[in-house]
Amino acid sequence: MRKIFIPLFCLLLGALTQVKAQTKADIAKQKIEGPQFKFEGGDTHDFGVVKRGPVAMHKFEFTNVGNQPIIITNVTPSCGCTNVDWNKSPVLPGQKGFIQLGLKTEEQHGTFNKEVYIQSNAYVPNGEKRYTLYIKGNAVDEDPKKKEK
Repeated sequence: MRKIFIPLFCLLLGALTQVKAQTKADIAKQKIEGPQFKFEGGDTHDFGVVKRGPVAMHKFEFTNVGNQPIIITNVTPSCGCTNVDWNKSPVLPGQKGFIQLGLKTEEQHGTFNKEVYIQSNAYVPNGEKRYTLYIKGNAVDEDPKKKEK
């Protein structure tokens, strides 16, 4: 019985290893099929400490690392305190695009965390329906630069 069990176990182990290797290759292939965002500096921006009043601007720049054009159909902030602008024309594979945000700091009080939702044809991790960008910071009444002096 042992003479049969050990070779069968080795054969089964070898087959499982081969299946797992194919699965990883298939997953890697799926990730490059179609359009895909790659944000320079990641998908989160920390404004740090900002003075309440002026509009705080940030431009998320990305590269389409997929093999088809990215078409952004809508960009929606989680609140009305953020203005958005983005590439309205398709971003071809290998090309760069942007999503520009303007946060109205006069509407912020203390620590803030906001989301911006991108509706597009691009691959979205974790099976989500839309890609999410994050902005955070701390809005204060006193200018943080004056406080340092």
